Amino acid sequence: GLLPHPDMESFGAIGTVLGCSAGIAVGGLVFAACKLGLLYQLFHKTETKSPRHGGESVAEVLRAHGVKYVFTLVGGHISPILVACEKLGIRIVDTRHEATAVFAADAVARLSGTVGIAAVTAGPGLTNTVTAVKNAQMAESPLLLMGGAAGTLLQGRGALQDIDQMSLFKPLCKFCASIRTIREIVPTVRKALAIAQSGTPGPVFIEFPIDTLYPYHLVSKEFGVKNPPKGLMGKIVSWYLNNHLMNLFAGAWETRDMSPLPVDIPQATDDQVQKCIELVSRAKKPVILLGSQATLPPTPADDIRNALEDLGIPCFLGGMSRGMLGKDSPIHIRQNRRDALKEADVVLLAGTVCDFRLSYGRVLNRRSKIIAVNRDKSQLMKNSDMFWKPTIAIQGDAGSFLVRLSNGLKGHRCPEEWPQSLKAGDMTKENANRAKADEKTERHLNPLKVLHCVDELMAEDSIIVADGGDFVGSAAYIMRPRGPMRWLDPGAFGTLGVGGGFALGAKLCRPESEVWIVYGDGSLGYSVAEFDTFTRHKTPVIAVVGNDACWSQISREQVPILGSNVACGLAFTDYHIVTDGYGGKGYLVGREDEDRLSDIISQAQRETQEGKATLLNVLIGKTNFREGSISV
Repeated sequence: GLLPHPDMESFGAIGTVLGCSAGIAVGGLVFAACKLGLLYQLFHKTETKSPRHGGESVAEVLRAHGVKYVFTLVGGHISPILVACEKLGIRIVDTRHEATAVFAADAVARLSGTVGIAAVTAGPGLTNTVTAVKNAQMAESPLLLMGGAAGTLLQGRGALQDIDQMSLFKPLCKFCASIRTIREIVPTVRKALAIAQSGTPGPVFIEFPIDTLYPYHLVSKEFGVKNPPKGLMGKIVSWYLNNHLMNLFAGAWETRDMSPLPVDIPQATDDQVQKCIELVSRAKKPVILLGSQATLPPTPADDIRNALEDLGIPCFLGGMSRGMLGKDSPIHIRQNRRDALKEADVVLLAGTVCDFRLSYGRVLNRRSKIIAVNRDKSQLMKNSDMFWKPTIAIQGDAGSFLVRLSNGLKGHRCPEEWPQSLKAGDMTKENANRAKADEKTERHLNPLKVLHCVDELMAEDSIIVADGGDFVGSAAYIMRPRGPMRWLDPGAFGTLGVGGGFALGAKLCRPESEVWIVYGDGSLGYSVAEFDTFTRHKTPVIAVVGNDACWSQISREQVPILGSNVACGLAFTDYHIVTDGYGGKGYLVGREDEDRLSDIISQAQRETQEGKATLLNVLIGKTNFREGSISV
């Protein structure tokens, strides 16, 4: 009688509590079983005798996606991927710097319309790629970077080259994943390749811990329990490590779908295209600004070129779109862009962004009707809250939009007097530039004359790789890509050092083409060692170096504004001898060679055709061409 009599409600409450506790406990056990892979292992076998390894799974997916090249700088963490790819007929191209491997993959992505592939080792191998990956992100190039990593159980415990790689690459990539079991490899690589190409293309990253790439017998030997501690704790540790190993390989070699996943590409709506058709049809002075994004798949470059020629609208071409209209198109305008934009009544930004290259939109006339087309919403509306406003903003693919616009305007052409007047201004400016090329510099050769001479002699199928500041800035005004996809520059990031990698990727994609690198003597320093790569992999390219012993793009401002040339001075280094040392052929070209400049260039071309990577170390003087251009 001292205790209260429990009623039925009390029993019910106790039962509920016990039931909830039991449910939580069961749920916790199920969760733990899933995390430890216990449930998966009940239905999927671990083949402990199999000699296969995770690198084979990577290679099989890449082959199923039509990958031809993997660029790398070798490391033990990633060796299984490289060996497996080679066995399946995928060419392994090793470079002298990890950044070059990524730049080469970037070039392959741009020229092939597929995903470029690079594989590098853990830690410093990956950190060496950061600039190149960021460049690919800003240039909207689809590439897959595969990186090695410490073993799954050793990460964060002080293993060799172990750092938090995922945090490093998440801001740079559209997708990042760390493989935890071998069965994840195939679906993760397929997913990454699709994401790289979907929407706005860009880089993706997959981390491969070393124990996900090597065969069972090696991993068990390395990570298995050798001298387990005694007692209950020892048994628990032994069981945990053994279970981790079994789960790592469980179901590893089961048949999986390797085929490419669908790629999502945003498109303009029919209503948006119709509104643009009506706007353009009423325009008297329309202008098209074409950016690199207009060259992306799925629309072939030749279809875009035909569409632009049918429209007859004057075009300014930037980035990868240079060469879209060939060498001497009547609607391709190269000069006086700012003046043309002041007069234009309709401006079509086809993949062009209102960033520093368009003075953040300030060069656009506020009275103009602006049609902006871009796959990326943030790039589409860049600075529209400050200096400009789109009349029609379309988040969609620029290339296919141009084809649809042209089809909707069949029979309509831009009034011919408008592109003719702009072309006349072009000719006036280019004649003035030509006259500057004939001026004598105080010492050495006139850089403009050198560039004009190269432009006249380069083969019709040439691809031009731009890597530098002042000399390359001049080349952009003078050299004329002969067709679509024949100009490669870093893009909006303005990265120096792309030359070796871009040229390597370009020569592999277009082995029949003459690949030219236009180098500044400053930028050459980043990738001159890749002449060793060109020699070993039989990818003969030809480089012309504007050697003025100076970082001239910086010096031009620094000296008059701040009164010092500190850190801008270089030397008239014998880069041609360096090239010889790497197995290529170098030429020194100075003022005394002016009269036979064409002969020297032609001889270098013949050497390249015979299989030697060549370099023209051209000593150049100073001109006032591009005076007032800025470096920041």
